[in-house]
Amino acid sequence: MSAIGLLVFRIHAIKRMFQRRISKEDVQEVLETGETIETYPDDKPYPSRLLLGWRHMRPLHLVAAENAESGETIVITVYEPDREEWEQDFKKRRADT
Repeated sequence: MSAIGLLVFRIHAIKRMFQRRISKEDVQEVLETGETIETYPDDKPYPSRLLLGWRHMRPLHLVAAENAESGETIVITVYEPDREEWEQDFKKRRADT
């Protein structure tokens, strides 16, 4: 993602962050330093992407959309990737899942 701009959290993201003990600072770090590993250009109302970032040695996946008109980065969800579903580097889904 480019500059973060105004950060907007969907209710789903807030619930999941609380459940998974992921802080706003964790989310900001992933947005600032993470790597886009998948893109979803057809998502509505805005295209979104999946980012991989690390916070205190913990891998985190974050799905975010960017509203270019308003300068908003919309956090849709954030989670720690499941080692059984993702390759060891957490960048690619396992073929057998």
